[in-house]
Amino acid sequence: MMDAADPAASGAEPGVVTVSVVSHGQGELLAGLLADLQALAPTTVKRLIVTLNLDEPLPPLPPWPQGTIEVIRNLRPLGFGANHNQAFRRCRTEWFAVLNPDLRLAIDVFAPLVAEAAPGDALLAPAIVESDGAPADSARQLLTPWQLARRALGHRQPAQPANTDWLAGMFLLLRREAFAAVGGFDERFHMYCEDADLCLRLQLAGWRVRLVEDVAVVHAAQRASRRSWQHLRWHLTSLLRHWFSLAFWRYVFARGGVGGIAPMADAGAARSPDQKAP
Repeated sequence: MMDAADPAASGAEPGVVTVSVVSHGQGELLAGLLADLQALAPTTVKRLIVTLNLDEPLPPLPPWPQGTIEVIRNLRPLGFGANHNQAFRRCRTEWFAVLNPDLRLAIDVFAPLVAEAAPGDALLAPAIVESDGAPADSARQLLTPWQLARRALGHRQPAQPANTDWLAGMFLLLRREAFAAVGGFDERFHMYCEDADLCLRLQLAGWRVRLVEDVAVVHAAQRASRRSWQHLRWHLTSLLRHWFSLAFWRYVFARGGVGGIAPMADAGAARSPDQKAP
């Protein structure tokens, strides 16, 4: 797990964002996202960190007059959490945004998300829509074996904002202080479930995770776990790690059992930015 001490250093720029994007041989998708960012020129984004997880050509980088662009080339492939933790150690802004390269942005979503943030919010996410316009299943309830079985049978019931336990990691805007305080992503999850684990740990620490429905981005879902045995293995391994984790069971008991009270949506309501997690 990431060392929280370095990212938690003082002097974070208030109200501005560092964006982290990781490409796994997804140069064409990454180029599209970078073109969107260039066209929109979001004034709140001061730093863009692009990680090439595989040996691949770097797409043309857009001019970034309002900030800086840094490229990280990994010597060996890292997992989702390890890649974004690595980028976070370069973050000196109040907010840290984790973005998938297969997102497309039609509007500047960063400014309205930052403006929407309340003192107790550790994580904000926009609504996600698929490329065909259908709402993506990005705001979710607690991931349990029986819920997963229902999903596999086609019984999907998207979580409403009032009963969202976790938000899928396609686009996460994280408060730097909160992310550092819980140690960032748990790097033992190579891929899958690290977003669920993070959301549960943030709420257990007294923060709030929240979907902002009136801000949206487009996601071209790839469903790699359905095509690759390697991804399927990572998915199953991560599910087992999640279900046997201390955070999962602490969260279950904190909300009164799997069938108990609603998610801890108001956990961070009274927290101010200078309050530390217990």
